Amino acid sequence: MKRKKLFCLLLAAAMLVTLLAGCSGDKPAQDTAANASQPAADGGLGETGGSAQTSGGDAQTAGTPLADVRVRQALAYAIDIDAIVETLFDGKAEKAVSFTAPGDWLNTEIPVYEYNPEKAKELLKEANWPSDYTLDVVYYYDDQQTVDLMTIIGQYWQEVGVKAQFRKLEGDLAGQLWVPPADMVNGPAAVKWDLAYAAVAALSESEFYNRFASTASNNSSVPAQDGLDELIERSNATMDTDEQKAAFKDIQQFVAEHVLAMPLYHQVCFIYTSNDLDTAGSVFGNDQFSYEKNILDWNINRDDHTMYTNGGPQEFFWYPMVNPGYMLSTELVFDKLIRADSSLNPTDGMLAESYTVSEDGLSIEFVLRDGLTWHDGEPLTAEDVKFTLELMLKAPGTNAVASETMQAITGAADFMSGAAGDLAGVAIDGNTITVSFDKVSANALLVFSQWPVLPKHCLENADPAALQQDPFWQKPIGSGPFMVDEVVLNNYATLKRWDGYYKQGTGNIETIYMFASGENDSNLVINATAGKIDYAWSKSTDEAKAIEALDSMSVNVANIRYTRCFYINQFPHEANIK
Repeated sequence: MKRKKLFCLLLAAAMLVTLLAGCSGDKPAQDTAANASQPAADGGLGETGGSAQTSGGDAQTAGTPLADVRVRQALAYAIDIDAIVETLFDGKAEKAVSFTAPGDWLNTEIPVYEYNPEKAKELLKEANWPSDYTLDVVYYYDDQQTVDLMTIIGQYWQEVGVKAQFRKLEGDLAGQLWVPPADMVNGPAAVKWDLAYAAVAALSESEFYNRFASTASNNSSVPAQDGLDELIERSNATMDTDEQKAAFKDIQQFVAEHVLAMPLYHQVCFIYTSNDLDTAGSVFGNDQFSYEKNILDWNINRDDHTMYTNGGPQEFFWYPMVNPGYMLSTELVFDKLIRADSSLNPTDGMLAESYTVSEDGLSIEFVLRDGLTWHDGEPLTAEDVKFTLELMLKAPGTNAVASETMQAITGAADFMSGAAGDLAGVAIDGNTITVSFDKVSANALLVFSQWPVLPKHCLENADPAALQQDPFWQKPIGSGPFMVDEVVLNNYATLKRWDGYYKQGTGNIETIYMFASGENDSNLVINATAGKIDYAWSKSTDEAKAIEALDSMSVNVANIRYTRCFYINQFPHEANIK
C-alpha cells in the first residue's frame, strides 16, 4: 500500500508540473521538482504566523511562520519517512529520529514525529498557518532520487494544506546556504530560503550539533536558543566518551523538542564480502573512516592466499590529511597511535602501547612500543609523531575535526605563523610523546585513532602545500600490517603481509590485490560478478541491490554518521518566491 501511495504521489506531482507547463506554453522539464521550483523573481515575505508570500508583494523581513515550533512539528508529522525508506530507497536507508544514527550515541527517549497528517493539520490550524504561503525549499543534489524525494515530500505537505516550491541551487553553495545573520537573535537571515535539503557526513557527533551554536560560522537558520550554547559547550569540554555521550543526548533532546532542523534518514554503508572470505567474527562499522577490522585474523579460501578488493591507486595513493579512511589501503599500509572500534570510539593503543589523558584534559601522554620500524627498516620514533602533527598543521585541506585538534595544541599558532620553528606543545622523552593543549580538544582521541603517523625520513623535504603531488604517494612506505608491493597506476596494486609488524594474527591472507578505483568504483559490480571482489564497501543502493543478487556475495549494512535532513530557516527573511 505504501509503495502504491508513493507512486500516486509522484504521478500526481508529475501531472501537475506538466499541466502547469502546458498552460504557460513552456516545455515540461526533465527534472520535475526543479521545474516546479524556478522563481520568476524575488518576492515578499509577510508577518510571523499570519501573512504570506503573495504574488507581487513587497519584500518584507517582519517574520516567518517557521518561527512557530508548531509549524515545524507539523511539517515533520506530515511526512511518512517509513514509506519513503521502504519504497524510494528500497529499504536500504534508515529513518532518522535524530541527526545521530542508531547506536550507543543515540538518545532513544527523544520526541519522535511519526507520520500523522491529522496531527499536522491540527498544529497548522493552531498556528494560524497562512494558506497562501508557499514554502521555498532548496537543494543542491542533481540525482533523480533527490528530485523524486522532493516531489514526494511536496505532495505530503500539500495533503495537509502546505504549498511548497523546490529549486536547485547552483554556484556558490556556501554563500547561499550557510552565511549566518549579523544578529543571531533577531535576524534578518542572510539566506533566502525556508528549508534547505542537505546532508552531514560526520566523523564526530560535534559536526552535527556545533553548527546550532549562536557563534557557529555556518549557522544560517537557527536563532540563539536559551541554554543550547551551554549544552554544546559541555559536549566540547571533555575527552571522556561517556561524558560526551551524555552531553550529546541532552542536545539531541533539545533539537528534537524544538525541531531546530528536521532529520529525514540516515544513509547507510554497505559492506560486501565474498563467500570465500572469513572475517573471523569482525564487527562491521563505518567504513568511511578507520576502525579495527582485525584483518590479520581473516582467512581466504584460495590456494594463493590472495584477497581481492578495490581502491587501488589511479594517479597515486591518496594522502590521508582530508580523509584517513578514504581507501582501505590507508588503513592497511599505515598505523595510528591508537585504535577505534566499529562505532569510531577510541579504544586501546596501536603504535602506542599505552596512553594517558590528564585529569584536566589538557594533555595526552603516548608511550610508543619498543622496536617499531617502517616498511623499509628505518626506526619509527617519537620524532615521526611530532613531524606528522606539524605536517597536519601545514598541509592544506586537513579535515576540520583533525584541524581543530591540531590548532588546539600549545604553540600551534606560532608554528603556523613561522614565529616558532617547531610545535612547542609536543614534548619527546625517549619513547614517550606528550601532547599539550591550550584548551580541551574533545575529539583529540578520535583524531589520534584516525590519522596515521607518517615517515619523517621520507617526507621531511616534501612541500606541505603540494603534499599529494610528492613522489612518495606513488609507492608509499608505512608501518601497517601490509606493505605496498607491486604498483601499476590506474590498473592495480598489490599489498604484501609484512613480517616485521609488531603483532601477527591467525589469518592466512598474504596478498591483497586492489583494482584501481576512486571511492565510487564503476567496476565494482562487474568485478564482484566475476568473482574478483572479496571485500569492498559503498553507499550506493543500486550497487547493493546488484551485489545482493549474487549467490557468491553477502551484503552487510552498517550505520554511519551520514544524515540527510532539512535545515529550517527560523529567522525573518526576504522571500525568493513571487
